[in-house]
Amino acid sequence: MRTAEDPRRELRADCSRCVGLCCVALAFARSADFAFDKPAGDPCLNLDDDDRCRIHSQLRDRGFKGCTVFDCFGAGQQVTEHTFDGRSWRDDPEARSGMFAAFPIMRQLHELLWYLEDALALPAAARLHPALRQARSDVRSLTRAPAADIVAADIDELRAPAARLLRDAARLTRESGPVGTSPIGTGRRHVARSRIQPGADLLGADLRRADLRGAELRGALLIAADLREADLSRAELLGADLRDARLDGADLREAIYLTQPQVNAASGDALTRLPETLDRPGHWR
Repeated sequence: MRTAEDPRRELRADCSRCVGLCCVALAFARSADFAFDKPAGDPCLNLDDDDRCRIHSQLRDRGFKGCTVFDCFGAGQQVTEHTFDGRSWRDDPEARSGMFAAFPIMRQLHELLWYLEDALALPAAARLHPALRQARSDVRSLTRAPAADIVAADIDELRAPAARLLRDAARLTRESGPVGTSPIGTGRRHVARSRIQPGADLLGADLRRADLRGAELRGALLIAADLREADLSRAELLGADLRDARLDGADLREAIYLTQPQVNAASGDALTRLPETLDRPGHWR
């Protein structure tokens, strides 16, 4: 639940406090999500001198769907305001390479913090909260370190123990309530319940009105899946690919480890129910 003190507020992108790092530091290849090739370190052609996007309100119409999906989890403002004390790659050549190297790593750290904060908000995982708080403290310490330490850090060494805690917290939560038992899907794309598992290939699957309470969908491919009016209460969605998934009327209020980029990549409507920590995307109906 979102509160004035909710630490996840700082784990959301705030472009007004950043110097356009995602539009410069990252490389993008021409695709359905980005209209041209852009090498890492080159400013996007749509970035203006004030570090704002010239076509922000037209991104989807002009071939930049990927930009509307992306969220840095607050890494941009952290690198800009704290790691580099408000300096900009534009007027500080010495900061340029360091900012660009630190930004993608900071994004990984902030994404991990998002999941740890989500796990700490799960009552059923209360016995894991001390270990989760320690993991959060370790990650936070690195986000506040000098740029050279961030770039040199072994992210996998931090991520591995945190990942085990996240899985255990999700398991305790999934098992804390009823698990869906109703048949899944209709017609030619009927989905056997045995396919509802981590890493499942559910591309284009018919999951309309599916009872997915407590489902373990970590890393599942749900690209273009039809999840209209599905119940995803306590479903674990860490790393699940929801690109172009239909979420009209779906209940995701208690979904575990759902993120803003996942929601942005999907489509939904006014009846889609989201956690209070996430925003309804502007392109939804």
